[in-house]
Order: sequence, then structure tokens, then C-alpha cells
Amino acid sequence: MLERTDFNKKQLVFLFTLQGEKLAFKNDNLVVLDSEGKIKYQTTCYQIFMIFVVGDLSITTGLIRRASKFQFTICLFTASFKLYSIIGNRMEGNTLLHRKQYAYEGDEIAQFIVYNKIRNQRETLNKIRKKSKFCKETINILDSYLKQLNENQLPADSLLGVEGSASRVYFPEVFSNVMWKGRKPRVKADYVNTILDIGYTLLFNFVDSLLQVFGFDVYCGVYHKEFYMRKSLVCDIMEPLRPIIDWRVRTAINLEQFQKEDFQIIQNQYCLNYKSSAKYVTVLLEEILQHKNEIFIYVRDYYRNFMKGREIEKYRCFELGVKE
Repeated sequence: MLERTDFNKKQLVFLFTLQGEKLAFKNDNLVVLDSEGKIKYQTTCYQIFMIFVVGDLSITTGLIRRASKFQFTICLFTASFKLYSIIGNRMEGNTLLHRKQYAYEGDEIAQFIVYNKIRNQRETLNKIRKKSKFCKETINILDSYLKQLNENQLPADSLLGVEGSASRVYFPEVFSNVMWKGRKPRVKADYVNTILDIGYTLLFNFVDSLLQVFGFDVYCGVYHKEFYMRKSLVCDIMEPLRPIIDWRVRTAINLEQFQKEDFQIIQNQYCLNYKSSAKYVTVLLEEILQHKNEIFIYVRDYYRNFMKGREIEKYRCFELGVKE
């Protein structure tokens, strides 16, 4: 089982083949080469946790063999940053954990997840409350939802309503620096929604790999119900982590790291220009890595509490220390 001290040394590697980058191996070292064949990055395979590949790549048996031997995951994306395949390792045979997952029928963990998410949304808005009187009002609304979740055990349908209501007041405030028109997942109706989709996709795959390290059946959720080929548990666990991406997108727009001009409209959808993809992925991945140890502890403690069948009061919230 992966421990925190081991995970702390792990690294995420990204490869942009559209920019001519290539992947190579020298003994037990992974090497990323630029378009001129010069070494851009090199690390030992023992320290790799995940490789993100944007663009086409020829998958060799050597790459697959190393992924299995050194226990790392390969995530393959199109040029428009749509995930189409994952190759990698997972802990198999944790039948006791799977039995517990399939037998669980309560809503306590789902409510805990929604509470944790709204609390982190509140923490995010707290960073801008001095700049907006409306933000203070929104924080008060989120506080009322947190109080409701603290004092009552709600059924699944009501939890969805509370989460949705919180998000409807949260997003206009966290993106008060742009002409926000609403959160529209995967529709790519504007450039901000497209950036959020990219950030959430990176976060999703990072959480997915962590859950698989501990042997979870990622298709069996506690809040998001099972749906064909949907990794419902990954959707569950990443909910309290989403504000990590929200805040970084806001600050990157303020710093003009992310700009509308980096996108082109294709069939009424905002698509990131492939020449800018490296910049966006780098910024978002760096933010995730700033929190990687806290995310690992959050997932590890979820595993321990779930396996031991502990009461919900023992579960650890993901504490979001948002940096301005």
C-alpha cells in the first residue's frame, strides 16, 4: 500500500506531442525530449505517479511494461483535451473493500461530501469578501446551507438540491471578474467553462489514480449513483476539491495568464488553441501539485474510515487553504 512518505516523492509528467515532444527511456529513467531532440525533463521511473499525454502517441510494449513494473498511470488526451483512454496500474483483489462498497446504502457519507464541498466554496469566497458586499451576502447563504447540513440528515434528492443551490450562488461570485453566464459542464459555451472542464479533468484523473491505488471500485459511488461507465466514486471524492481549480482559474484570469484570445470557436464551442495547451495544463497541474499531499491524506483517511465502518464524525474533511 502506498504511504504518504512514498507519495511525497512521486511526480506528475506531461507530454505535448503536438509541440513535437517525445517520450524515451534510458534504463529505468523516463526522458521527455523537445522537438529538437534535446532533453527537456528526466526522472527515474520509480518516482512517476502519472503521465499526461496531450496529442497522439505510439504506445509500445516497453511503455506498458514499465507502467506495470513501476506502478504509474498513463492518461491519453486529444488535442482539444478530451480524455479518451487510461492505461495503468491499480491495486487488484481488494475483495473485502468491494464487498463493503456494494453493501453500503446510507446517505451519511454523501451528506459529508456535500458539506465539505460547500465549506470549501465558502473558504474560497472568503478571500474576496472585502472586495464585494454581495460576496458577504453569498457567504451568509452558504452558512445557512452548512447549518442545515449540520442539523439535519437529508435524503439524497435533498442533498442534490442543496448542492445545486449553493453552486448557483457561488459561481457568480467566484467569477465576478468575468461576464459569468452560468456553469455549463462540457458544453464549452464560453472560455471560462472550457478552462474549468480542463482543470476538473486533470483533478478527476489524479483522484481516480489515487482511489485505484487503494483498490476501490471507482464505479461504485456513495453520492453519485451508479451509471453505465461513469466513475461515480471519483465524482464523489473530487467534489470538495473543485474549489482548488475554481480559485486558480480566477487568479490566472486576473493575472492574464488565461485569456479569451487563446481560444477559437469551433461549432459554437470554445476550444483551446493547441499552441496554448502547455501553458494552461502547466498552471493547473502546478496548483493540483501544491495540494497533492493533502489530497493523498484525504483519500487515505477516507479509505481507512470506510474500511473500518466508522461513524461519519470520524471522517476527515479536506481542508482548503486557498492562496490568494
